[in-house]
Amino acid sequence: MVYQTAKDWLAAEKKRVLLFGMSGLGKTHLSNMLREAGGWFHYSVDYRIGTRYMGEHIADNFKREAMRVPLLRELLMTDSVYIQSNITFENLAPLSTYLGKPGNPDLGGLPFAEYMKRQEQHRAAEIAALLDTPHFIERARDLYGYDNFVCDSGGSICEIANPEDPGDAVLKTLSDTLLMVWIEGSPAHTEELIRRFDRAPKPMYYQPDFLHAAWQEYLSENNISEGDVDPDAFVRWTYARALAHRQPRYAAMAEHWGVKVCAHDVANVRSPADFEAMIARALEAR
Repeated sequence: MVYQTAKDWLAAEKKRVLLFGMSGLGKTHLSNMLREAGGWFHYSVDYRIGTRYMGEHIADNFKREAMRVPLLRELLMTDSVYIQSNITFENLAPLSTYLGKPGNPDLGGLPFAEYMKRQEQHRAAEIAALLDTPHFIERARDLYGYDNFVCDSGGSICEIANPEDPGDAVLKTLSDTLLMVWIEGSPAHTEELIRRFDRAPKPMYYQPDFLHAAWQEYLSENNISEGDVDPDAFVRWTYARALAHRQPRYAAMAEHWGVKVCAHDVANVRSPADFEAMIARALEAR
């Protein structure tokens, strides 16, 4: 690790961390706080995915839908309108909308083959965005003078890397560059995440093997065909399984590649000094 001890961390003039864990446990909250307090550059992996690597896919999908409307089709064909996503750090809806959900097209679902195609696009984009991290560390320093850097990773980082492989290209690149910090939730946090997701189910990226198995199990369990699947019902059914699938992978990432902090402690962080102290405690506990 780039910081072996709490003393190394606290004495470092250049503090560089990557936050990982399930969405909703405080990664973006901490990153925004550090950026707004000054002195920290905030690199959002999901924003990078949605702009640099999948922006064209997202915009083309908007245009495909617009082409079905005669008025918009005419305007598009004559270059009279411009369609682009307005993705931000706080609003990643264009990316999640593009990923979509499989199932009945009358309910907004995608054919499973198209859904898997978009999942693969996201996998490649996430790997590329994560491997861009060292470049952005240098860019933040050279262009803007930031020595401190926080990488706000997506919840699916554990799906595109193998934490048990000491030669994993993504994790090795990241751990050689910054301190990887897992925000670990409690069972109560998990229950709250499931309740929150149930109220507003959102598309997510999953490992292909996990997703294929979940899809076949769901079809069999409900005795239905692909076109009969309620997209929201499927992703709700899948979400709790995804949390259970990801938990040991996050734990292995923390054990082999970084440190962990508790989501409860994250909620009490109010300043960069609080954050630095929390990371120091995590290093001491390792």
